[in-house]
Formats: sequence, structure tokens, C-alpha cells
Amino acid sequence: MKVKMLSRNPDNYVRETKLDLQRVPRNYDPTLHPFEVPREYVRALNATKLERVFAKPFLASLDGHRDGVNCLAKHPKSLATVLSGACDGEVRIWNLTKRKCIRTIQAHEGFVRGICTRFCGTSFFTVGDDKTVKHWKMDGPGYGEEEEPLHTILGKTVYTGIDHHWKEAVFATCGQQVDIWDEQRTSPICSMTWGFDSISSVKFNPIETFLLGSCASDRNIVLYDMRQATPLKKVILDMRTNTICWNPMEAFIFTAANEDYNLYTFDMRALDTPVMVHMDHVSAVLDVDYSPTGKEFVSASFDKSIRIFPVDKSRSREVYHTKRMQHVICVKWTSDSKYIMCGSDEMNIRLWKANASEKLGVLTSREKAAKDYNQKLKEKFQHHPHIKRIARHRHLPKSIYSQIQEQRIMKEARRRKEVNRLKHSKPGSVSIVPEKKKHIVAVVK
Repeated sequence: MKVKMLSRNPDNYVRETKLDLQRVPRNYDPTLHPFEVPREYVRALNATKLERVFAKPFLASLDGHRDGVNCLAKHPKSLATVLSGACDGEVRIWNLTKRKCIRTIQAHEGFVRGICTRFCGTSFFTVGDDKTVKHWKMDGPGYGEEEEPLHTILGKTVYTGIDHHWKEAVFATCGQQVDIWDEQRTSPICSMTWGFDSISSVKFNPIETFLLGSCASDRNIVLYDMRQATPLKKVILDMRTNTICWNPMEAFIFTAANEDYNLYTFDMRALDTPVMVHMDHVSAVLDVDYSPTGKEFVSASFDKSIRIFPVDKSRSREVYHTKRMQHVICVKWTSDSKYIMCGSDEMNIRLWKANASEKLGVLTSREKAAKDYNQKLKEKFQHHPHIKRIARHRHLPKSIYSQIQEQRIMKEARRRKEVNRLKHSKPGSVSIVPEKKKHIVAVVK
């Protein structure tokens, strides 16, 4: 005789303690849940609405500078340390956790044009309008000692930017030319130039560390190879590029901040067409910095706002502004990918969240699970018109809003003109230029 026994494991339905939730057996067969999608849609809608309700990105304002903040630098080893240089020649070192200035140096006469940290984090370099490059210790002077730089290099021309090599004791400055310096020497190892105009910024590639890029006021973006001590190639755009930033995850990709209100992401192997044109600003873009993940970047503009762009999208996912914030000169994304800092004309450094509605502090496991679930729901229903409208909506200052409307009208007029010209011309006589190629004048190798 066969005896059938029912065996149930108590682990599947008995609580471990009285504080735990009751365990409920679930059958996930879709035929048993005919209203699953409408229910999920309502949850996605509520999650999207709550995200906009809790979107409070502004964290703190660091004040203390007596002139506009001109440049920022991150500490490579410490998340809490930030360096800033102002237009009156003052350099300040800040502690972000205490939100206080921990050291002040009168580094230069006139503007501090550039600031960068050494890869080990023990010292930093500054350049200014007084034609000097100064090397400073990161730690303050001891009791009774004066604030003195470790080295001072006096140049022949004004230096407009500086960047340090990611692995070696080498740094690059730019002005009338790009100079590569050894830290122990007072004259450059090599000088590279292509054209006669002043170069506004220079950046080392974080992956292929011997490559650097620079942008000049004659609308060029020039790429150099330190091993050959010669320029590799350059791309000429319609308008001047203010600065570039390399993608920290993809060696060939860099993004250029341009005067024509756009940002251009290039692949250095094919400079004739940008990978993506990022359009949302309504005035010149002054600075750009990548997130450490390489998936997004933040841009600072003359239109008194900062925007966060996904690398593969032409429109920004977020715009930050305040009533008091004036023209934003410089911007940096912190090394933990959570915060953004920007320095602006009215002497303040502002700290923002990278995800506007993110809850700061430690999350419990249930909070994490709810957050992940809501994120998946939002992704699932992101193209539904109602949810898309709520997720995309941002309040903008009246000046930016009216400029966007004005530019939309101008763009539509240009499009109509092109369509009419094409319509009333002989077939083949008018070539159609794609949007990506419109702003590229030439590539020189």
C-alpha cells in the first residue's frame, strides 16, 4: 500500500521573529492576475509624481571668496577635499563634510587661471595672470611657518590653463602654446603649437595618459601625443570651444563645450562627425565635466544654469538653477558620482545632488528594494505620454524659458527656409547637410 505524505517546509511560511512580515505564498501565473499591468501603471505614475515632489537637489553654498570663482579641482584621494581659485588670485581648500574653508592662500596677482592636483594628492599646482606656475603642498604650513610655494616657475607669457598627468610627475600648461613640464625642472621638456592663437584649456586623457587635447580661440580642438612631441590632428568648428573633457571610461571619447550653446561629443578616431550634439543651453557653455561612471556629464553655462546630459542623448535629463546664481564659470562632478559642485560669478561654490530626488544617508533593505522596484516601474512605463510629461517637466527661470521659445521659432524658420530652397531648386543642386555635420568646418591631420 502506497502512503502519500504532504511535506511542507516551515521556513517557507513561518516568521523568524514576531517583528517580521507574514510570509505570503504567491503564484505569479499571469492568468491569475488580469489587472497586474493597470496596477503597475498606477504605481509607476505615483512613483514618478513622488520623484518630482522630493526633487530637492540643492545641498549647500560655500561662501568665503571675495571675487568670482574661476576654477575648481578635486582631490584624487579624499572625497571631502575641494580646491577653488578665484579672480582675485586667492586659492581656498574646502572640507565638504564640514562645509568650511580649511585653508586660504593668496596665490597670484590677478586671476587664478587654472588649478590641478598631483595624482598622489600630496600637492597641487596653480597658474595665474602674473605669468607664474606655482607648486603648493596640500597640507598647511606648520606653526610659525609662512605660506610659501614649493616651487615657482616664471614664464614669458600668461598661462591660461594647467593639467597634471594621471600617473607621472609631468604636467602641461597652455597659453600661446602647449608646454609639457617635468616637476623638477624650470623649463619645459617640450613645447607644441599649431596655429597662432591663444589656447584656453588643456586636458590629459585619463586612460591613454600620453594623449592630451586642447582648445584654442581660433575655433580649433587639437589633439597631441606626448611621446612624439607633435600635434596629431585638429578639428575646426563654427565657433570657439571653451573647454574639453575626456570620458574616464572610454579612451577615445571626449566632449567639447562650445560658444554656440551646444556640446559636442567626439570620437577622436573620426573627428569629421560628432558622435552626439547636446542641445539645451540658451547661452555659451563654459565648462563640462564627466561623471566617474562615464555615462553622464554636467555642463555649466553663461545662462546661469547647469545641466546634466546622458552621453547618448541630445537633451539634458536635469537642469539646476537658483535665483542668486549668476553665470556659472566652472563645474565638477565628485569622485563618488553622487554630487556636483559649481563655481559662479557671485563668489559662491554650490553643492548639488546628482540625482535630485535621491535620499541621502543610509537606506534600509526595504527602502532599497522599494527604490529599485519603483525605478524598474518607471523604466517600464517611461514612454507612456502621461508619465513622460511628468518626468520631463522642469520649472525654468523666465529668462531661460523665453530664450528657449525664441530659439525654437528661429530654428523652425531656418528649417522652413531650407525646405523651400530644396523645393524650388533643381534636383541635386542643393545638398542636404545633416545636423551633426553642420557645425564642423574641417579636420586637419
